[in-house]
Amino acid sequence: MKILTKKVRLVAAALLMSAASTTVAVAQECKNPDVIRFSMIPTEETTQELSLYQPLVNQIKAATGKNVEFFLPTSYASVVEAMLGGFVDLGMHGPYSYIIAQGNDPELRVIATYAKHKGHFQEEGPGYKAVLVARADSGYTSLEDIKGTVVGLTDPASTSGNLLPRVAFTKVIGADLEDYFSRVVYTGGHDLSGVAVIEGQVDVAFVATHRLDNVLDRGIASMEDYVVLWSSPVIPQDPFVVNGRLCPEIIDQIQNAFLTLGDSEEGRQYLENVNASKFVAMTDADYDIIRDLKAAQDAQ
Repeated sequence: MKILTKKVRLVAAALLMSAASTTVAVAQECKNPDVIRFSMIPTEETTQELSLYQPLVNQIKAATGKNVEFFLPTSYASVVEAMLGGFVDLGMHGPYSYIIAQGNDPELRVIATYAKHKGHFQEEGPGYKAVLVARADSGYTSLEDIKGTVVGLTDPASTSGNLLPRVAFTKVIGADLEDYFSRVVYTGGHDLSGVAVIEGQVDVAFVATHRLDNVLDRGIASMEDYVVLWSSPVIPQDPFVVNGRLCPEIIDQIQNAFLTLGDSEEGRQYLENVNASKFVAMTDADYDIIRDLKAAQDAQ
């Protein structure tokens, strides 16, 4: 029996050594695709012609020497699923949808985000806020006034359009959204929420400041058409994320393409088109505030 036990231990040890060597071999391999697939969560910009993104695509092509294919998503979830499934190599997520994705795949890695220009509601820099807005002529001037009204959210995976309202805002009102409002509806996008308020489809809505600016820039409304009833703390802008299984030199090339985009006239035009001054480097730790908010929601 002792001999058998010894043999079993020797076999087990051999298997462990084999597994360890296999793990090292796998870890040393990296993904070097011929084509880099790129996707972004649905925003006001992504509904425009894809030519808007051509300068960024060209920069990534030049930096990596690879073709770039743009995958147009239908929802935040579709970008998450595409990255988790390995179909997409580079994606722009919302902060919350990134935390969801990264929780399922720790290999996902943040490389950059926008530093936005000061806008109508948007402040300068790589952060933004969620604001709760109503029509200026609605007569609503306090949170007590909107109790029992219809509120618009954007997407279940949105930071400013769902997570912050359900975590930070509910602490202010001392109740769940479904208990405080008569109805909670998802509009499908920040710009759609801003328009829904103006058109009376919802009484109030949570919108990201830089996305609400898009509605104003399109001429659909002006700042004077809205009243802000609540603002969130500043949170980091949407992260651009790569699959960490890409070869390190490719990741560095992609990140450098973002950080140097403003060096060309074409790149500067792209940044102006998305109301940004530049890209700045970001890390996973910059989104810990979102991770903490998600943990608080999960604990409810």
